[in-house]
This record gives sequence, C-alpha cells and structure tokens, in this order.
Amino acid sequence: MRLVSVENLSVSYGANTVLRAVDLEIESGEIVTVVGPNGSGKTSLLKAIIGATQPANGLVNLKPRLKIGYVPQRLNFDPTLPITVERFMRLTGNVERKSCMLALETAGVPQLLKCQMSELSGGQFQRVLLAGALINGPEILLLDEATQGLDQPGSAAFYRQIEAVRRETGCAVLMISHDLHVVMSAADRVICL
Repeated sequence: MRLVSVENLSVSYGANTVLRAVDLEIESGEIVTVVGPNGSGKTSLLKAIIGATQPANGLVNLKPRLKIGYVPQRLNFDPTLPITVERFMRLTGNVERKSCMLALETAGVPQLLKCQMSELSGGQFQRVLLAGALINGPEILLLDEATQGLDQPGSAAFYRQIEAVRRETGCAVLMISHDLHVVMSAADRVICL
C-alpha cells in the first residue's frame, strides 16, 4: 500500500531553491534512504512531507490518517534538566508507562526507562528519540540524519535496529543520510539528491 507520494516537488526559501522537481513513492514496509551532500534538500524533503515546509511547486500526498513517527536531525535538550527517559517520553501527552516500555524495547533499550536523560550516550539518546517516534505505532518512520554525531560502529548498530523495527512492526522507513556506505545494507532503495 502506498503511504507517501511526492510529485514534482520543489522547495524554495526566498530566491534559493533547495529541492527541485523530486518524485518519490514510499510503500508500506519498505526502507528508503535519501542521500546527498549538505544543502541538497534532504531535510527540506522531510519537512515538506510532514507539512512543516510549504512546497514552492508539486504535491505531497499521504495515505489518509497516516501515522508518522519523526526523529529530527537535532534536538536541543538542556542537559541540566533532571528528567528521566520515561518522563521525557511522556511529555508529548497522555502516554502510559507500558507504552514507554514497549517503545523502548522495540528501540532496543528497555533498560533506559529510569535513566536520567543527561546521563545517556549519543547512541542511547538517539535510541530514546527513536522510541519516542515509535510510541504511537507509526506506519512510517521519518529519520533525519538520525546517526549524526555517532561513530561508525554506533551508526551501524542504529541501522541494524531500524531493520529490526521494520521486521517487528512492519512500518516503512524514510531515512535521510549522507553516510552512503552504512545505509546501503539497510535500505531497500537509495535515492540520491
């Protein structure tokens, strides 16, 4: 089943066109990776898909009532805040502890529930963000440079976890990356911008 269809999409910021005439379809259960150099419009593509950026041209069509999980490129977090992983995950609304536990388990880090956010490594922090994106049972995960700041082994482990998430949940994944050699093994399709 088609979840996302992008047709002739262009995104501009003022006079600067960062994405030009992109076509993309994402089917249920597939992993698609978009790669390209800095400034090629990868993040703008994701923002257009979630409705955070208005296209200059073209269309973005989503399956009706599509449930999306999103992991941003960066999340500014004050490390001095005394907040546990569970509390962080429950900030988005009425989320039960059981849902937090299940999402952390799916992300491969169930032991982190009671840990302080400030004590997490970079890889653990990214897994918690992934768990947050999984908490409402998305049909598609959008990951924007989710391994930025991780070393090569950490990135490889994260991508293996994404493959496991897909196997467990059946959700589609659209990943943005500049790290082609790591994502090739995890992706069903790679799109170059």
